[in-house]
Parts: sequence; structure tokens; C-alpha cells
Amino acid sequence: MKNMKDSSYNNIEIQNKGAILEFILVGLSTTTEIQTSLFWVFILIYVIALTANFILILTICTFRKLHTPMYFFIVNLSLVNVISISVTTPKLLFRLWTRGKTISFYGCIAQSYLFIWTLGTELLLLSFMAFDRYVAICNPLQYTMIMRKQVCASIAIGVWVVGLVNSSTHSGLILQLSFCNANVINHFFCDIPPLLHLSCSDITLNEIVLSSSDVIFGIGCCGLTVTSYFFIIRAIFRIRSTEGKKKAFSTCSSHFIVVSIFYSSVIYTYIRPSSAYSLDQDKHIALLYSVVTPVANPIIYSLRNKDFKEGLRALTKTIGLLS
Repeated sequence: MKNMKDSSYNNIEIQNKGAILEFILVGLSTTTEIQTSLFWVFILIYVIALTANFILILTICTFRKLHTPMYFFIVNLSLVNVISISVTTPKLLFRLWTRGKTISFYGCIAQSYLFIWTLGTELLLLSFMAFDRYVAICNPLQYTMIMRKQVCASIAIGVWVVGLVNSSTHSGLILQLSFCNANVINHFFCDIPPLLHLSCSDITLNEIVLSSSDVIFGIGCCGLTVTSYFFIIRAIFRIRSTEGKKKAFSTCSSHFIVVSIFYSSVIYTYIRPSSAYSLDQDKHIALLYSVVTPVANPIIYSLRNKDFKEGLRALTKTIGLLS
């Protein structure tokens, strides 16, 4: 009898363990026809995103006229975009093609870790890019001294490291949680809010750390960006010539468009009390900052920029000569 009880207990323990060995991602749709259509849409978006970002990086690296602080930050932004969309989209494509919905527990944590790393890094990068435009327009005579190579390199290293520390903190805390028998994530990738929603542990510490992170990365970065643009707009209106105003607006309008799309979707998703989360709605909003933004960034920065177009033509000629 004792052996039977022990065996029964062990079986229950294994079943409980098995429940958290993998998660089930609901995805964007359960309809087969829609899943097939979504597969081709997302594979097209993914190819365009990778191609556009790599072309942007290659053009900037090979054309000396683009070796400026602004383009240095754009290269870092493109690298973030490549990593960000590669963290979520390939797994999404695999699920849409095979109809499989499972992801291993540690695979889920790794996906969340990498995505939060890129998310925090991008928020910081966009705020420093706004500061770069502020210095260029409001303090043009001191621009080369303020935004010198050493400063730009330090900023770039700093944002990647800070994003890494932030992501490591969240992932470490999630690893301490228990999920009992709840393993169905109403999302198309492993994000922090739906993971916390599933946990049967006390998530107070996770929510405190997440709120603190939201204030620093979300409100802090957004505040720095808004402040920079306040002074930029004020300086532009003080320019007397119409041509001068147009030139000043053109140097920061692209960045402002990117910031508006990215910040609005991220702030909506993360800077809310957990009781206000709507997972069905949030996973569609998440498409903006996880899939749409990595495609939009290189297109916006390249199509509205004369110097980049010149560099792209030079790159095309060089490739033509080599072939």
C-alpha cells in the first residue's frame, strides 16, 4: 500500500512538473485559412525587415559622408530591430506553418529575455537620438565637441548594457515563479505581462520591479525625448528663413515619426496596472513594436533622407562594378 501511495505521489509530481515544462502560445488566430494567410504576410514582413535593415547598415558603414553621430545611432537601432524581429517572428512563422503552439519553458524565458533586452535598448537609443537632434539644431557650433566619437561609443555601449541588466533582472524574477497547471499564454510570443498573469505565485516583487523599470525606461526616456523636441521646435520657430525651417524639420521629422509609433504602443502595453490588461487587445498592439517598427524604421529613415539616398546609389554602383 505504501509503495502504491509513493508511486501515485510520484506520478502526480511528474504531471505537475510536466505542466510547466512547456507553454502553449495561442497566437493571433485559430482559423486555418487565416493562419495560412498570416504566414505569407509575416514571412514577407520579416524578409523586408531584414533586407531593409542590412541595406541601411551596409550603406552607412561604406559611405563616409554618413559617418556622423546620428547615423551611428541609426546603425545601432537597425541592429536592435534585426534582433527584435528575429526573436519573435521565426517562431511565429514556424507555428503558423506547422500549426504547433508549444514552446519549452526555458525557450519561453529566453524569448522574453531577448525581447525585453531589445525593447529597453531601443527606448534608450531613441531618447539619445532625440538628444542628438537637440544638440545639432539648438547647439550646432558645439555639436562636434558634445557628440564626439568617444561620447557616442560610450552611449551605445551604455544603452546595450543597461538594457541587458534590465532584461536579466526581469528574467531572473520570472524564473522564481511557479506556474502550477496554467501554461496557456494568450499571445504570439512570451512577453512579461501574460507570463505574470499565468503565475500562481506572489508576483508583487515582479510588479514592483516592472513598474520601476517602466518609470525609468518608459516615462524617463519619453520625458527626455519630449523635452528634447520641445527645445527643438522652439529653436526651429526662431529660424527666420523658410528654407532653414524646412531643413531643420527634415532632420528630426523621421525620428519623431518612429518615436511616436514606438513609444505610444510600448507605453500602452506596459505602463498600466495589471488589472487593466486585456491580453486579446495587447497581443495585437504588440505587433506595432515587435513587427511593424523594425520594418518601418529603415524605410522611414532612408526614404526621407537625401544623404542616405546618395550613399545607397554609391553602394549600388560599387556592387555593380564588383559583379
